[in-house]
Amino acid sequence: MVSEMVRVAHFDLARVTQLLEAHPALAKAAVDWGFGDWEDALGAASHTGRYDIAQLLIAHGARPTLFSATMMGQLDVVKAFVTSAPGCQSTFGPHSITLLAHARAGGDRARAVREYLEQLGGADPKPAGAIALDENERTKYAGSYAFGDGSDEVLVVTSDKTGLSITRPGLPFARPLIAIGVHEFTPAGAEAVRLRFGMRGDQAGEVAVLDPAPIVTATRR
Repeated sequence: MVSEMVRVAHFDLARVTQLLEAHPALAKAAVDWGFGDWEDALGAASHTGRYDIAQLLIAHGARPTLFSATMMGQLDVVKAFVTSAPGCQSTFGPHSITLLAHARAGGDRARAVREYLEQLGGADPKPAGAIALDENERTKYAGSYAFGDGSDEVLVVTSDKTGLSITRPGLPFARPLIAIGVHEFTPAGAEAVRLRFGMRGDQAGEVAVLDPAPIVTATRR
């Protein structure tokens, strides 16, 4: 139910209403989509511009945030956050979505907040060191990497026209990977995590996950 609540809070007011009627505590539901990419139901509504869902969640006990205030066009609240915590406009939301992107999601209602953030600067950063890779470079990393004998002890890296992503059995969604250095990536929404690929010729032969200490190393099948 937690996973469903966070998922439908992106787009489905009717289902959010049903879940809240049955289990009001789900207004505060949060889930880790992988590698520490935490998202709560209000965060989901905030970066998709669903003012109606955000209002409903807050009325049922969801905790308002800088990101919800930004999408909802609450300029005084956003200014108070920035005054009390200078530089907080550079904080990433779920999936590494920026504060300015939340203001854009708010549309006309959040226009004053968007203009304020654009003038302030620093509200639309990229993960530190982010670089672009072409399709030929990305395919070097695509493949399955095992870190045990179990059927679920595998990391699957996929390359498509949108970029690289990684998943494993049991995760509901693949996590986009952002290149930040030579053979080094960070998963979207988990900026402190690093994936480092060891190369064997022109293909990756292994991948290590660090957070920031080494967590696991997996070898290409």
